[in-house]
Amino acid sequence: MSGVDPLSSLLSGIRAEGSVVTHAVLTQPWTIRFTDAAPLTMISVLRGGGTLLLPDGTERPVGAGDTAIVRGPEPFHLADHPASVDNPHAAYEIACFTDTACTAEELGGIHWGADSDETTALIVGAYRASGHRHERLLRALPPLLVVEEDAEVCAWLETAAADAARHSAGSQALMDRLLDWALVCTLRSWFDQAGADAPSWYRGLADPVLAPALEAFNDRPAQAWTVASLAARSGVSRALFAKRFTRLMGRPPLAYLTECRLDEAAALLTDTDLSIARVAKAVGYADAFGFSAAFKRHKGLSPSAFRRGSSPDAGARGVG
Repeated sequence: MSGVDPLSSLLSGIRAEGSVVTHAVLTQPWTIRFTDAAPLTMISVLRGGGTLLLPDGTERPVGAGDTAIVRGPEPFHLADHPASVDNPHAAYEIACFTDTACTAEELGGIHWGADSDETTALIVGAYRASGHRHERLLRALPPLLVVEEDAEVCAWLETAAADAARHSAGSQALMDRLLDWALVCTLRSWFDQAGADAPSWYRGLADPVLAPALEAFNDRPAQAWTVASLAARSGVSRALFAKRFTRLMGRPPLAYLTECRLDEAAALLTDTDLSIARVAKAVGYADAFGFSAAFKRHKGLSPSAFRRGSSPDAGARGVG
């Protein structure tokens, strides 16, 4: 967490990998089923369009210039029309988290590159997650968000995707990093548009009073911060800082700092093999005993039990 803003930190555990579809020529009726069970899937509609259908019954039309982010892991559909989902002759499936690359031949009949009046051109990125750091980000997102992109951005993305589709050296890695960049840009645009519905950690960084204090905390989370020292970073009185912080962030400053520290501790416990004492020190606790008490109070489990329950073979050991 040290030295980076919250969005960058939360995105550090989620990456695009091996998942690109572009210039998909789809003759009506058509429907694409997404089955990767990815934490996040991003779909940029460059030309054409369709309707996104989520498991909860949500139906959302998307057209050229729209970028949609769907929160997983349940399967969902993109179709030319909602009725096409029930047509077995119109179905394609995309599942790129396999041992082989997601190529045109593996997409069950979706063709590449040719233009026609019925062409729908898409870029699809399915994002893998490592560890648990991204979970705080997912909690801040709705099941589906849609952001409208500039036409010039779509044209540039389409050119880059077409280059990747030619399978030149390094093209997949280039496209994966492009999709990572696009995810960050899309989320920032959505958070900016969301206003009061954006997560508090994002709103705070946009506030001229709170931003200096939050940036200082993000840079040095283990420091023994107090309300007075944070207020000094912002150049305002302690009372004004506490009142503004609580109003904008939804909880008092020290409650927020504790929550951030324990979220980071949870990520370190599951994503690293650091000892509990070292995790405690990394998030600003003087000793493991005080840290363990705070962690159990907020997370419901001791740090060691939390680590055991989050390990890949916890189910085999019967640890929930």
